Amino acid sequence: MTTGRLLGSGRSADVYEIDEAWVLRRDREGWGDAAAEGEVMTYVRSHGYPAPRVRPSTSRTDLVMERLSGPTMLGALLEGSLAPAEAGTEIARLLRQLHAIPARDTAAPASRVLHLDLHPDNVILTPAGPRVIDWSNTENGAPGLDWAMSAVILAQVAVSDTETVAPARTMLTALLADPTPLTPETLKEARTRRAANPTMTPRETELLGEAEDLIRTLAF
Repeated sequence: MTTGRLLGSGRSADVYEIDEAWVLRRDREGWGDAAAEGEVMTYVRSHGYPAPRVRPSTSRTDLVMERLSGPTMLGALLEGSLAPAEAGTEIARLLRQLHAIPARDTAAPASRVLHLDLHPDNVILTPAGPRVIDWSNTENGAPGLDWAMSAVILAQVAVSDTETVAPARTMLTALLADPTPLTPETLKEARTRRAANPTMTPRETELLGEAEDLIRTLAF
C-alpha cells in the first residue's frame, strides 16, 4: 500500500497518514501478524471495548486503522493534565473491562483476550474517551499474566534513574490497589517474557529484578 505522511514511529512500527479518517501502521521488523491483530481488535470492539476500528486485512505487516485524535496517556502525564494515580486506576479499569469479555477460544472458557502491553503509551485519550492501541502481543490466556505484564512495565520505570520514577511508582501502586488476578507465577512469567523482548535495551533488562521485587512488595 502507498503510504502518506509519516505521523509517528515506535520501537518496531511506523504510522502513516492515509486521510482524515484512517492511518496505516506498518511493522518494519516483521515480528507481528497485522491480520490476526486486526481480528482481535474487531472482536473486542464487538463487545464494547475501546479499541480503534480496523479494516479487514490479509497482511502480516500493514494494518489500516481508525485515525485517533488526542494525546497518549503518557503524554498527558508528562504535560501534567493527568494525575499518575488516575492513570494507574484507568489502566486497572481497562484491564478489568478487557477480561470481562467472553473467551474467543470456546475450548478454554476460562481464558480471556490478553493485551500484554497495556501501559500509558498505548492508551490514547480521545475526546470520546480512552482508546487502547498496539495489540501486536495479544494472546488468549489467564488474566493474571496481563496484569503482571502491565505491572512489570510500570515497575521498570519506577526503579529507573529517570525523572518519571515517582509518577511511575504512584501509577503502579494505583494499579495494584485492589485485589487483582496477578500471582507470583504470572509475575515470574511476565519477567521472563519481558527479558526476551527484542526491543528492550540492556539497561531495561538490568532493571527487571528490582522491578519484580517492587511488585512483590506492593502486591503480595
